[in-house]
This record gives sequence, C-alpha cells and structure tokens, in this order.
Amino acid sequence: MEAAANPAIKVVALCGSLRKGSFHSGLIRSGKPFFSILCHSCRPLKNAIDWASRPPNAWANKPAAIVSAGGNFGGGRSQYHLRQVGVYLDLHFINKPELSVCAFEPPQKFDVNGNLIDLATKEKLKEVLLSLQAFTLRLQGK
Repeated sequence: MEAAANPAIKVVALCGSLRKGSFHSGLIRSGKPFFSILCHSCRPLKNAIDWASRPPNAWANKPAAIVSAGGNFGGGRSQYHLRQVGVYLDLHFINKPELSVCAFEPPQKFDVNGNLIDLATKEKLKEVLLSLQAFTLRLQGK
C-alpha cells in the first residue's frame, strides 16, 4: 500500500534533538518521500508541546505517531512518557506499529550526517506513516 493511493494528510514532525547529525532528525527526513511534511521543527520537543497546548489546545483530537532512535531501548522510555503526556493533551496515538530504533546496534542505521541508511528501518518507518495516514483518515470519517 503506497501513501499516494490514499488522500493526503498534513504531517507536522517535531524533533527533540538540536544536535547536528541527530538520529531523530534523520528519521524525520527519511519520512519525507512518503508524505509532504509541513513542518520539521528542531525546537526542543518540550517547548513545542508547551506552546501548542496553550488555549486553544492545538493538539486536541489530533492523531499522532511516535518514532525514536537512541541507545539500548531506542528511545522507548521517552515514547512511553510522551504517550502519557499525550493523554493530557488529548492526542490520539496509533498503537501499531511501534518504531524504536536502537541506533548503536549493528547493522549501522545512520550515516555520519544522521541520515537513515538502514533499509529495514526505512521500511518500518514507512509502515508507521501509512498506519498514521489510515488512522487519521478513520478519525476524519473518510
């Protein structure tokens, strides 16, 4: 199933890292071929959440997906915490598939510039984005 086969959705991508060559930014950049990402913000994630949650809450009733890259657990603990925050914000997260990239385990997932190079991880990211698209359309009644 290709993204182009279904109606387009608007995607805003937020990154929690300001580091040059950030793996998180690499994941976002890798999603661009599948969707037209309206905004790729590298502002600290907490600030973006705080500002957008002020009345009126811009996050309310929005579908969402979380992807992360990190050490042994691939950012899984951060994903769990963000899901908890999302309950308060009235965000609606997809449940499956999940993507927590263990960035430092073989095979190499990112190049020296933080670009995603692992084909299996790219395919998993595509699955997450297609699931987000389907969930978004379902919530919109389409």
